[in-house]
Amino acid sequence: MSQYEGYFDPAAVRERSIIKNVYVWMTAGLALTGAVAWWFSGNTALMRAFMSNPLLYIGAIVGEFALVIYLSRRIMQMSTTAATAAFAGYAILNGITLSFIFLAYTGATIALAFLTTAAAFGAMSLYAVTTKRSLEGISHYLLMGLIGIIIASVINLFLKSPAVYYLISYVGIAVFMGLTAWDTQRILAMSRQFSGSADETNYIRLSIMGALKLYLDFINIFLFLLRIFGRRR
Repeated sequence: MSQYEGYFDPAAVRERSIIKNVYVWMTAGLALTGAVAWWFSGNTALMRAFMSNPLLYIGAIVGEFALVIYLSRRIMQMSTTAATAAFAGYAILNGITLSFIFLAYTGATIALAFLTTAAAFGAMSLYAVTTKRSLEGISHYLLMGLIGIIIASVINLFLKSPAVYYLISYVGIAVFMGLTAWDTQRILAMSRQFSGSADETNYIRLSIMGALKLYLDFINIFLFLLRIFGRRR
């Protein structure tokens, strides 16, 4: 039995698709993040406040992690208003922390990284929904790769090795492209199982949960590509 089985009324049949709604929510989240990052980067007073007080930046990052963990664990018990607010809050906080890329990289580099990310993300999503092969078998390798990236990144904070820095970036792209395909396939399976039976509240909850997974995949691919394409001003 699925972990979501008890949340649905089989009689509540509707002509709709969770996976399509997932992409709507993900796109809205990315748009909100981009708008906040662009606005925040142009606000000199706020940028100075964050640059002069590292605790503000650290607080924003901690807030992001807290919201991701809270949404991942509690979303099926949250109201649609609370789930929407938490997702929007995460997108806003991420926009604040990402605003500094406008100071570190040229607009052309950011645009190139974004377009390349969109193309890679779209290709992996398309592969996931068209292939007949189950990607469950590679999930363990992807998770091990993710743990390896985190450990190597922490170690390189002390080593400060450019070679390791770029190696982590290339491996990170590969891992998150794989996670994009895996997450898409899991969301597709969830959509096929529950799209017709979910009531309105759970339809939104599952859409936000799926959107958060793909949002995180997209952002991480973008950041790793930015590190490779980027040139310091």
